[in-house]
Amino acid sequence: MHAQASGKDDSARPGAPGSAPAPASSHEHDHGLPLPQRYWAILVVALGITLAVLDSAIANVALPTIARDLNASAASSIWVINAYQLAITISLLPLASLGDRIGYRRVYLGGLMLFTVASLGCALSSSLPTLAFARVIQGFGAAGIMSVNTALVRMIYPARQLGRGVSINAMVVAVSSAVGPTVASGVLAIAPWPWLFAINVPIGIAAVISGFKALPANAGHSAPYDYLGAVMNAFVFGLLIFAVDGLGHGEHAGYVALEGLGAIVIGYFFVRRQLTQPAPLLPVDLLRIPVFALSVGTSVCSFAAQMLAFVSLPFMMQDLLGLNQVQTGLLMTPWPLVIIVAAPLSGVLMERISAGWLGGIGLATLTVGLLLLATLGAHPDPLQIAWRMALCGAGFGIFQSPNNRTMLASAPRARSGGASGMLGTARLTGQTLGAALVALIFGVAPQHGPIITLYVAAAFAAVAAVVSSLRVRTRAL
Repeated sequence: MHAQASGKDDSARPGAPGSAPAPASSHEHDHGLPLPQRYWAILVVALGITLAVLDSAIANVALPTIARDLNASAASSIWVINAYQLAITISLLPLASLGDRIGYRRVYLGGLMLFTVASLGCALSSSLPTLAFARVIQGFGAAGIMSVNTALVRMIYPARQLGRGVSINAMVVAVSSAVGPTVASGVLAIAPWPWLFAINVPIGIAAVISGFKALPANAGHSAPYDYLGAVMNAFVFGLLIFAVDGLGHGEHAGYVALEGLGAIVIGYFFVRRQLTQPAPLLPVDLLRIPVFALSVGTSVCSFAAQMLAFVSLPFMMQDLLGLNQVQTGLLMTPWPLVIIVAAPLSGVLMERISAGWLGGIGLATLTVGLLLLATLGAHPDPLQIAWRMALCGAGFGIFQSPNNRTMLASAPRARSGGASGMLGTARLTGQTLGAALVALIFGVAPQHGPIITLYVAAAFAAVAAVVSSLRVRTRAL
């Protein structure tokens, strides 16, 4: 804790390009990385998170082709998706906690290397069990990337510019989620499905090499790792996902009840254990901070709204409005395109405007956009659809950056890993909830499912707007 600012050339600091990064104090990281190392570091973080998020979405489009090529049923092929999502969800918080102890750079680069190797395994898979196993390993690698990426952003950028760094990260996550199906369709139009995974390999190798040179290192702390807590975390989130997914897909009520009960019972003892830990794996210490807890709630509701919309809109456009796949893809594009503009703008505005107000305004805009989409006529002009999609993208882009920045900045610097892991967990929880609700609504009301789902999405966005606005009443950070 004795590092001080000096008049020396920043490039002489440990961690500058061309030298091995050395652990640095938290005071040193308040100043961020020198230029141009900062640009290289954020590029590595952006590449890694792009690969991890894209691979959550691209497999959906390829499932029919994969099932046919591997002689698997449609029902069993869903494990290509479930294996990846399950591995990420059960390991996000344990890996974030590990990052607090051994350093975020180590966890991030370890996850990126594992993800790259597993991507090669996916591309070479010749059977469904082999592919599912490779996807599990790939999911653990993706969790290593996702668990500490925002903690690294906090080290890369000076404290006064943290909002800008978080906005870039939020933009990458949002755009990657939205364009995943489009990217997958483009790849499948010119190459077989293994290339969806093979393309990750050269990009991953380049990111790893650059990361060793550019990413900052931190010393971590010496608190013992909670191995039992990590196992309990895996059971809680695993059972919870199975229960929510089973509810959405009409699984037998008895199985869903057992899975839900198991998650509750183990979760009770898990939380009790975490309350006794000095640096808990489940960040109950951070959830005691009102602004952090409100930001988590905002994130869960908003990502549930996004997933409800993303899954239902293609059905509405094709089944109700009579559009083809190409037209649907083009009309879905304004949402991520506007996020590219809105997220960085929000990152600048949050230096002057309360995150609670910005988030509330963004989510209110998203609510209006979703309601306008739900009330489209039977034969709308493409422009009428496009500007409504753009409105949704603007709202989501404005909300995400201040919300993520608030979550990260409200946590002590030594708990940046826990905050980063909770940010990813909140996002995945919301997306899982949204996907399950889509399946449930479509099962109950198949004819009007897309429209009902959009109204439910608008309701989630409205709740998120209210929760976000409550942060205005909390003490300023």
